[in-house]
Amino acid sequence: MDLDVYVTAHRAEWERLDHLLRQGNRLTGAEADELVALYQRTATHLSIVQSSAPDPMLTARLTQLVARARATVTGTRRSSWRDAIRFLTAGFPAAVYRSRHWWIPTAVLSTLLAVLIGWWIGTHPEVQASIGASTDLREMTRPGGQYETYYSSHPAASFAAQVWTNNAQAAAMCLVLGAFLGIPVLWILFLNMLNLGVGLGLMSSAGRLDVFLGLILPHGLLELTAVFVAAGTGLRLGWTVIDPGPRTRRAALAEQGRSAVGMAIGLALVLFVSGLLEGFVTPSGLPTWARIAIGIAAELAFLAYVYVLGGRAARAGDIGDLEEPDRSAALPTAA
Repeated sequence: MDLDVYVTAHRAEWERLDHLLRQGNRLTGAEADELVALYQRTATHLSIVQSSAPDPMLTARLTQLVARARATVTGTRRSSWRDAIRFLTAGFPAAVYRSRHWWIPTAVLSTLLAVLIGWWIGTHPEVQASIGASTDLREMTRPGGQYETYYSSHPAASFAAQVWTNNAQAAAMCLVLGAFLGIPVLWILFLNMLNLGVGLGLMSSAGRLDVFLGLILPHGLLELTAVFVAAGTGLRLGWTVIDPGPRTRRAALAEQGRSAVGMAIGLALVLFVSGLLEGFVTPSGLPTWARIAIGIAAELAFLAYVYVLGGRAARAGDIGDLEEPDRSAALPTAA
């Protein structure tokens, strides 16, 4: 393509679009229609220039012009309580529901790994000896030992805040680092399962597995589910880098990335609830059955939230992304 000829042929349209944009709110109805038509044509011109004769200065000029025109055509919209309600009742649960084929297998395989590690440690004294001295291990697992006092070692409110911060950071890392082909996510997940497996193995070898489960289950069901959702979403993002499907890799990553950011906010709220359970329910004086029942109820409530509200929103077409007016404009593809 002869760039000079192309610029000469369309310069008048670009200058006219620039002139209309400078008019602001003083456009007539006919001029507004003309602005929309020129915006669409200029977006196509930009796509053609980028694909056929990428000139940095011309590309920058047209990009700025298209961005200004889009802002004028679509307008600006402030976030409101409606957005927050829509996010909590549709966007977030839909995103979790749509990624279930990633996080459910992640949860199953990770749990099996933790159980396997726990069995290996619990049935092999030599492995226990490599973890620590026998006196230290007895101190950790005895009645009133470190495993039991850990949850009541700090004031409930500050402990809940600390737990929430740590777990939210781990979930966010899984979501963000998923773009690196998901490899860091697997490592973060392995460390979490290793920590859980060590506790299972040591407490089972001391004959106190029931106590350990009574301390883990009240908050751990919801907490681990949130971690598995984050890890599954991160792995999905990593797979998008490898196989973006029918979309361009850039468009696919943009969509999955926006969904992951929303997921991070939603999971922070879920982990806040699990942090409250860990800070106030787990170390409470309630009977073990009551504490476990509260944990199971919280887990079932989250799953119902995802499968009822999320499933309904997903079937209605919600993909957990921003609403259409808030997304970046997709330029037409040149033939």
